[in-house]
Amino acid sequence: MRCLGNPLGRRGFMTVGALGGLGLTMGDLFRSRQAMADQKKYDFMEAKAESVIHIFLPGGMAHQESFDPKPYSPLEYRGELGVVKTKTGDIFSETLPKLASISDRLTVLRAMTHGEAAHERGTHNMFTGYKPSPALVFPSFGSVISHEYGPRNNLPPYVAVPNSPNEFAGTGYLSSSYGPFSLGADPANKGFKVQDLNLGGGVDTARFDRRRSALEAVNSYFADKQKSDNIAAMDTFYQRAYSLISSDKAREAFNIDAEDNGLRDKYGRNVAGQRLLMARRLVESGVRFVTVTYGGWDMHTGIAGAMRRDTPPLDQALAALIEDLESRGLLSKTLVMVSSEFGRTPKINNEAGRDHWPKVFSVMLAGGGVKGGLVYGASDATATEPEFDPVSPEDLATTMYHLLGIVADKELMAPGDRPIEICDGGKLIKDILV
Repeated sequence: MRCLGNPLGRRGFMTVGALGGLGLTMGDLFRSRQAMADQKKYDFMEAKAESVIHIFLPGGMAHQESFDPKPYSPLEYRGELGVVKTKTGDIFSETLPKLASISDRLTVLRAMTHGEAAHERGTHNMFTGYKPSPALVFPSFGSVISHEYGPRNNLPPYVAVPNSPNEFAGTGYLSSSYGPFSLGADPANKGFKVQDLNLGGGVDTARFDRRRSALEAVNSYFADKQKSDNIAAMDTFYQRAYSLISSDKAREAFNIDAEDNGLRDKYGRNVAGQRLLMARRLVESGVRFVTVTYGGWDMHTGIAGAMRRDTPPLDQALAALIEDLESRGLLSKTLVMVSSEFGRTPKINNEAGRDHWPKVFSVMLAGGGVKGGLVYGASDATATEPEFDPVSPEDLATTMYHLLGIVADKELMAPGDRPIEICDGGKLIKDILV
């Protein structure tokens, strides 16, 4: 099934000539397509989400030790960790008690699947919704959203916390002007400040404005002489930088020290907590897509101990984020998505760890038009492969774009005027939508 979108896209126009030979006019074509659209108008819902917080767990988080434990499987499959009962009667790993207590706000996809067992290729899938291709570099989710919607409230539409996490989080074939704005420092650090957000020493507002006018004149001259993505992108970067530097409200979005001490404690005074708190500040202020990276989940050895060490800060921060968004009236319009590049092998290996396993793993969603209290799909008894309702990266991407009001099979232009669909081949996961 193809992604949802404009029923009269590029492939549709290619059929017009053939239809003419059958006695059908262009009017007939439009009428038939309109009838199809009317029958499927539920596919073209108004946007539910205004922003996305994408929490990415690099390395491949084990589904068995997080959202999909298998307590009745043999020990070599289930591992050492116990389970905790969720608020909605399901089970999570013992490492996620706080998320279990608010499971009525969550949807867990337990049958995510793709075929890429290498870190780079799995990461590409989960940041773009596309399989890697030697012929084309695809844009990340954040860059597509930046392209489609642009800035809001003088803030970058796409922000990476703390930095752009990998090569697949970039603009791909789109202009470099749609890339992420990186904080350049970790908000968990004492004395945290965003890089390049203030005027340099000795530069006052008048001098700043003179520099801006001079730069605009130079850019205009070169733009007239040579049409170049680099020139256009640089000009866009400068314009957005000016907006940030000149707007007190925009700069304040990055001021994590303005947060109540009690709330900072609730998130956790650690990397996970302060990064997610920063993400909430950013979407509240107007950023459309925030990518947050946390941890290293490539646990080939000693997975039980590593999960007991690394998961509690994430559990605390995620639960605090969801409750904080809800208390501010933001959860219904902010999609929270927790993903990793793949899962881990069904059996514990000889070093008490798990290896790469893309056949099945879990993704957690909350808010932004997604139901709460739902587990969608299932892995089999040993967490080896999907049992039912498998979800591909294309399906996940199509659903995310749909919630944002973006037509998933809209065509963007790659180099050489080559039209490429935002998402090719995904289906809308209707059962998880509000």
